[in-house]
Amino acid sequence: MQREIRLTADGSHTVAIPEMNVTYHSHFGAIGESMHVYINAGLQSFLHQPTGDPLTVFEMGFGTGLNALLTLQQATNNKQHIHYTAVELYPLSHEEILLLNYGRQLDMQEAFLQLHNCDWEKDVCINEYFTLKKIKASLPETNITNGINCIYFDAFSPTSQPELWTQEIFEKMYQALLPGGVLVTYCSKSVVRHAMETAGFRVEKIPGPWGKREMVRAGRGN
Repeated sequence: MQREIRLTADGSHTVAIPEMNVTYHSHFGAIGESMHVYINAGLQSFLHQPTGDPLTVFEMGFGTGLNALLTLQQATNNKQHIHYTAVELYPLSHEEILLLNYGRQLDMQEAFLQLHNCDWEKDVCINEYFTLKKIKASLPETNITNGINCIYFDAFSPTSQPELWTQEIFEKMYQALLPGGVLVTYCSKSVVRHAMETAGFRVEKIPGPWGKREMVRAGRGN
């Protein structure tokens, strides 16, 4: 499966798979999209919790590592302990990772490489506020530990990966969330929202990132 590194409109890179006609991020801006969808609409509401407890984040699709890098940045800047678990079946090669410019753009190149180079299948302390566990597997075969605050659902589109946008998958996500937890995703298709609602989520459409009218934030009630 051939992959290409492409530049997006905000100057950050994305990865494209021409044969599937998909990219890992919006061509309007990779960093901008990730900040809007996953940090601002998802993680931000959990920072500075009164209890001071560590936050737990689960990502479907480690991909380029951009979402993890931005979450690491937030954890460090806010002195908020975060345990981050990500599932990825097809990791990027070392050569592809070196071509991506997120670390250089965010002045976090050493941390960006550390995220990619750390061992799989184990908890790795990136710094005093951020622990990463990468799992090399598909989502359906992954056993997800319950007790998650925020899920970044960043799979390819339902057209490309329909098996990851089913009621069964969202039931699995719902059960993994803590009461009050949320799942955020760029996709707002009606079939996806219906699958989420049937799984038990309270689903809301909210403004999407640049170039996309809507996205979804789905919550588990208290």
